[in-house]
Amino acid sequence: MISRLLVANRGEIACRVFRTCRDLGVSTVAVYSDADAGALHVREADAAVRLPGAAPSETYLRGDLIVKAALAAGADAVHPGYGFLSENADFARTVIDAGLVWIGPPPAAIEAMASKTRAKELLGIEPLDPARVAESDLPVLVKAAAGGGGRGMRIVRELPELAGELESASAEAASAFGDGEVFVEPYVEDGRHVEVQLLCDAHGTVWALGTRDCSLQRRHQKVIEEAPAPGLPAALEASLLDTAVRAAKAVGYVGAGTVEFLVADGRAHFLEMNTRLQVEHPVTEEVYGVDLVALQLAVAEGAKLPPETPAPRGHAIEARLYAEDPARGWAPQTGALRLFDVPGGVRLDTGYASGDAIGVHYDPMIAKLTVHAPTRDGAVRKLARALERTRIHGPVTNRDLLVASLRHPEYATADRLDTGFYDRNLPALTTAPGGGDLAAVAAALAAASARRGRFGGGWRNLRSQDETRTYGGTGGDHEVRYRPTRDGGYEVTAPEGVRVVAATPDRVSLEAAGVVRHFDVTAYEDGTVHVGPHRLTARPRFTDPREQTAPGSLLAPMPGTVVRVADGLAVGDAVTAGQPLLWLEAMKMEHRVTAPASGTLTALHAAPGRQVEVGALLAVVQTEERPEAQS
Repeated sequence: MISRLLVANRGEIACRVFRTCRDLGVSTVAVYSDADAGALHVREADAAVRLPGAAPSETYLRGDLIVKAALAAGADAVHPGYGFLSENADFARTVIDAGLVWIGPPPAAIEAMASKTRAKELLGIEPLDPARVAESDLPVLVKAAAGGGGRGMRIVRELPELAGELESASAEAASAFGDGEVFVEPYVEDGRHVEVQLLCDAHGTVWALGTRDCSLQRRHQKVIEEAPAPGLPAALEASLLDTAVRAAKAVGYVGAGTVEFLVADGRAHFLEMNTRLQVEHPVTEEVYGVDLVALQLAVAEGAKLPPETPAPRGHAIEARLYAEDPARGWAPQTGALRLFDVPGGVRLDTGYASGDAIGVHYDPMIAKLTVHAPTRDGAVRKLARALERTRIHGPVTNRDLLVASLRHPEYATADRLDTGFYDRNLPALTTAPGGGDLAAVAAALAAASARRGRFGGGWRNLRSQDETRTYGGTGGDHEVRYRPTRDGGYEVTAPEGVRVVAATPDRVSLEAAGVVRHFDVTAYEDGTVHVGPHRLTARPRFTDPREQTAPGSLLAPMPGTVVRVADGLAVGDAVTAGQPLLWLEAMKMEHRVTAPASGTLTALHAAPGRQVEVGALLAVVQTEERPEAQS
């Protein structure tokens, strides 16, 4: 029997495994990098071991250090989570050779399936030869042979781009997974991403726990997942389940695993088998009423699964809440998570709590919110409302995008579920939510009430001009004008048609068009104000001239590390619009910085390995057409 378990991962992944361990009475051990010293998974573990450093290659990818940590902490088993080393056969062997119980499939099965190229060969599917890719083969997908999560993946639509994308994908894969092998396969436009959850014991029993649809993706990473996959023809669904079971039996699979497919034109194209638990496993757990982590531990202890797969019930949907700005190329965000509060009735899987900091070193996912309901319609409505009511103060997140996605007709009716959803709909989905003007009024009056409470003051016999406050939000700037009234209240003069019902420093009630609405207001010292679901920024009355930058300045869109500068690039070079100049990496994403226009590179402040903050000056491109000087 397992008595003490080490999780070779971090954040939400480790917290999820620890939760089951507590239920089972199993003691837990965490490992952590220096960047994670105060992280939630460290606080929740019974013991924790430091891995010196911050980069994954120095810490969470060091299997030798993790095994030493397990032995030092007295663990008798290691769970790899669902990232980093979870599909590394050498790590699995190291764990087993150290006399520890490995919570995962046999190393031979990992080797057979963890490499996408070898998995395809096992099923008789040949990847494309990069040297023989022709125009007629386009578009193609360059893909990392190891790992997942969209790392080391590139879509190529123009043949001259292939060589560069192969190099870039290989470098990213090597950094993320310690393996730079990449391959090329046909890219299926706008297919559905459907997968089958497997659970196998060492006695030959294989459970196929239904399907999941994971088609809503950005940067090849999943955003919203659900089970079961809606609208699949019965014959196609049966074929998916059968293929998944055959793949597991072919390699003597044991433990939890997932077989992924791309479904297009009524046909299923095999993508890969992930020899681990998936991030989206909660939707399967909710539908089948099982704890997959508990079953993983039981199988590792030698237990035999019941011969019959559990019966499904209802529908479950999961949304991934990211610290990122979808309207700015999904740029990851960092900073203090000042408040994080999710309403009841929602399953929450997270590695963060109020007061924690979101840093630059790892994935920007804050949490997963999962709901279950008797019907898909009910689950869609329940999750959208829960996200709307979630209070999250701090960095910009994708919360509004998730709500809009769930309520978009293509998703809500399941009429058009495919991986092109965000390519088609992103501009509409990132339109500012309504109510920004009223939210700004609430912010201004809450601030006025706070000042009145601290300093007194209010209505005067000789009335001065209106007070003016401006707030920036996702919909642009909102100007508010108001004046105090004789009875201690406020009169709003802009925007028009707003009557103040009540105003305190943390709650404001306003009437507009005959409807009274209540706004909870929280203001922070940096000028950020959260009003219900709205995140506003108080604008200064006067612009600081030091904040102005020269025309053509390229500023870091996110905090991160400069991983590459274009070969031979130097100050004085002529560059063309759209030419890649350098690459930033932050929070499991690589961002390409390109020339905004044709011109001359007059400054270059970026160098490989340099850490930059958001807004840091990276380079300056002086355009060929200079604007006329203003008198």
